Amino acid sequence: MAVDIEAYRNQMKGRKIMVVGMGRSGMAAVKELHALGAVVTAQDIHTLEELDPRFAKYMEREQIDAVLGGNPEDPTGYDMIVLSPGVAPNLPFLEAARSAGVEVIGELEMAYRLTHGKFVAITGTNGKTTTTTLVGKIFEAAGRKKEVIGNIGVAAISKASDSTDDEWLITEASSFQLETTVTFAPVIAAILNLTPDHLNRHKTMAAYAEAKQMVTANQTEEDYFVFNLDDRACDMIAMKTRAKKIPFSREQELTVGAYLKDDCLVVKDEEGIVHPICKKDELLIIGDHNVENALAAAAIAYFAGIDPETIGKAVKAFPGVEHRIEYCGAVDGVSYYNDSKGTNVDAALTALRALKDHILLIAGGDGKAQDFADLGKALPGRVKELILFGRDAKEIGKAAEAAGFTAITYEKDLHGCVLAAAAKAEAGDKVLLSPACASWDMYDNYEQRGDHFKSCVQQMLR
Repeated sequence: MAVDIEAYRNQMKGRKIMVVGMGRSGMAAVKELHALGAVVTAQDIHTLEELDPRFAKYMEREQIDAVLGGNPEDPTGYDMIVLSPGVAPNLPFLEAARSAGVEVIGELEMAYRLTHGKFVAITGTNGKTTTTTLVGKIFEAAGRKKEVIGNIGVAAISKASDSTDDEWLITEASSFQLETTVTFAPVIAAILNLTPDHLNRHKTMAAYAEAKQMVTANQTEEDYFVFNLDDRACDMIAMKTRAKKIPFSREQELTVGAYLKDDCLVVKDEEGIVHPICKKDELLIIGDHNVENALAAAAIAYFAGIDPETIGKAVKAFPGVEHRIEYCGAVDGVSYYNDSKGTNVDAALTALRALKDHILLIAGGDGKAQDFADLGKALPGRVKELILFGRDAKEIGKAAEAAGFTAITYEKDLHGCVLAAAAKAEAGDKVLLSPACASWDMYDNYEQRGDHFKSCVQQMLR
């Protein structure tokens, strides 16, 4: 549905709204809705003492009502409930609210209704942050007014008040954010790939794919849908969209879209004209997966109206992003790479393929109910030693042993893993942190885990 932004913002005044989950998105939603005159209640299973102390002071100063330390007894007295991405949408009190006629939406949906500007939404199992960051750099090089928001670390709703009609909102969208959207309709949507992830929440691959599909569900014939033609699941989603289909491919030439032609990244427009972007070997980001990310970014930028020369310059200058196969230095001829964002099996496999061989792999953490069989099968011939830590270390070890790989070391923490890797590595080897797991069993987030890895490496560099 087309939303009259100003009218909708004005409707917030006096509305009783509960915001569930006081993470980054939830705190931003409370502040934005309170500023618009809504009667806001902040809800979280944590106590006041466990929340961000600055936000606790804000709530006290602004006299924000709160339900903390548990779930609300009666969620039916609100006009609306807004969920943070980390909150499962099927909790019993949310089901009770829906049954009573309370509208329950996510923070991204709320942001879309309150924010002027044009949304570009990028999703997929892997590569979202790299592609979103690169698209932001291209728009910046083109002089476009833009914000890079969403799952990348900046709550979408935090930019609602300052947004303008000529602004581009480059949005990394996770399945958790997309599954609670209702009217969200980006001008350009993109899905990079689709492999098993977050099955502890979505339960089935079909449900996970359905959540991802929401990125294009409300697009019209005037919008664009960029998708990975080499990924069967993405192609299936593309068949259902009403938007203009813009594929990208690393494996085949296209009639329209972005692809490789004689080892050059190109975009072919809707008139069939081929526009060179850059040579494959001019990319600073390594691995075939990053070729795909660059193709996706080039397609998004071109069909947003940015010229190929500007796209090419920005793509060639892009060094990558933190925690994504990030080179951290070399000690005694051994190179260290931080891929803490490798939070699932497919991401870890991608990192292994990028570094090829002579790898000492550090993995483990919260496995999110994944099957590690494919990771185990990929180890022989590539990995010299598998060094495991975290809650599901034994599960990864079993998968490795089932594939005939027995060079396995268990450590109690990441620091121990780095020391063990350094002791076993020889000059020319590569130590790779690519956990294939989430970080929540030991860290607040993957960034904290990656920073810890880098600090361990830095201690050896001193």
